[in-house]
Amino acid sequence: MSFESLGLNPALVRAVADAGYENATEVQSQAIPPALEGHDLRVSSSTGSGKTASFVLPALQRVLAARGDNTKRREKGVVQGPRVLVLTPTRELALQVAKATMTYGRHVQGLRVATVVGGVPYGAQLKALRGPLDVLIATPGRLIDHLGSGKAVLDNIEMLVLDEADRMLDMGFIEDIHHIAEQTPEARQTVMYSATFAGHVGRLAEELLKDTAKTIAVASHTDTHENIEQRLHWADNGQHKDALLDHLLTEKDMEQAVVFTSTQRDADWLADRLADMGHAVASLHGGMPQGRRNRVLQGLRMKQLRVLVATDVAARGIDVPTISHVINYGLPMKAEDYVHRIGRTGRAGRSGLAVTLAERRDLLMIKRIQQFTTQQIPVAQVAGLEPKQPEPRIFAGAPHGRPGNGGKSFGGKPAHRGGKPGYGGKSFAPRHDGFPPRRDDGFAPRHTEGFAPRQGEGFGQGQRPQEGGFGQRRHEGFAPRGGEGFAQRQGRGAPHEGGRNDRAPFDRNANGPRKSGGGFGKPQRPRQGGFGR
Repeated sequence: MSFESLGLNPALVRAVADAGYENATEVQSQAIPPALEGHDLRVSSSTGSGKTASFVLPALQRVLAARGDNTKRREKGVVQGPRVLVLTPTRELALQVAKATMTYGRHVQGLRVATVVGGVPYGAQLKALRGPLDVLIATPGRLIDHLGSGKAVLDNIEMLVLDEADRMLDMGFIEDIHHIAEQTPEARQTVMYSATFAGHVGRLAEELLKDTAKTIAVASHTDTHENIEQRLHWADNGQHKDALLDHLLTEKDMEQAVVFTSTQRDADWLADRLADMGHAVASLHGGMPQGRRNRVLQGLRMKQLRVLVATDVAARGIDVPTISHVINYGLPMKAEDYVHRIGRTGRAGRSGLAVTLAERRDLLMIKRIQQFTTQQIPVAQVAGLEPKQPEPRIFAGAPHGRPGNGGKSFGGKPAHRGGKPGYGGKSFAPRHDGFPPRRDDGFAPRHTEGFAPRQGEGFGQGQRPQEGGFGQRRHEGFAPRGGEGFAQRQGRGAPHEGGRNDRAPFDRNANGPRKSGGGFGKPQRPRQGGFGR
């Protein structure tokens, strides 16, 4: 659909045309008309689908419609506050929304837009909040600070937008969102954008949205990214992973790349290593001051940087069409973040490449990603850098009737009690091809978090649980590794931004045991209770 047919103000249509857009995307054509009518919306749309414009344009239309009584906003000494409030989970996304608002509102005379985010001085924000204001874009934490001091006034909010609500709840902002919503009028229009509305996000939508709210589901995490090629490279160790990364960054078709790491420490270390090799590179993570983060993003947009090494905090909010490669050097904490990571490439109709570099200890997360997307990541190899270890088999564990690993489903029916145990504590019906449901990469079926399965969760033949509920571990040359939710082990890397520890990025000796608790070395006999030394 053309933007003229959506019922937008001519000033907005002109601004959209100046930005180079002629026809609306699917999410824009479905969300803009009901938003202009004042309906509450819950919108599920994938990244890069044009969702920012789908709520910015109706917000600007509301500002234009209210210009008749805008004179009262300029009464001396009276702070009226904004008409539109947009909440975002990260500073980068807030700045991206602010930029889009100014772009589409370039022909709206006297448009006042302010951004309130953490990591920057309060002075400029306080000045913006005191003056005439039309649109306020904020992160919940800093806005709560201004509400507590009485500097932010939300009494005249007509439209509340929650962008990437699922991410804000994951970051622990649910109480802040409730508090902010309570400061706004009940008659407001509320629009929520989220990858999914299941669980706690759905409950929040029920509390904030009116009963007449409309649901728009344009795309989901299970949709295929047709313009993004995905690959999975198995690495034997850290040195092998570095060699694969170096090869990818020297390919001819690599224009700009975003390399994702799991921790801030890994991001800084890897950026230094790539800089020593001659790459135009910088790191980006939540531990950096906002001014420096802005300079890094500006350097990426101006093509002064060829490689950006970032943590998941940057996975949402980077909109640079020239990013041709996304490389997962460290895997994300959550499977949802994988979708947002690869969405940094293949934007604005371009094609992109998303490569995941995984070691055997990443097997569980690879499985979770494939379960979440209901798609298999194709495994590839680089000539001359083939892994020496056999490729691990991934049992996707997809529901009955849905393709799992390689499009095959295990067993025609769910296994009955006492059925043969499978991998990862899940039971499948006995296979009829003459092979037992065991991994054929040289390892016995065992729990992937460093502990033997509990009783009833997949003991192999002839194994009985020890006292305490843990089975006898096989000696496979790996010491038990700490999994999710366990205390930080001595010698591990810096804490993960999401609260999980990751491996140390140093001591990459491929021919010997790791020096800092990586878990490789002589076989360790488990102590009573199943824990290794």
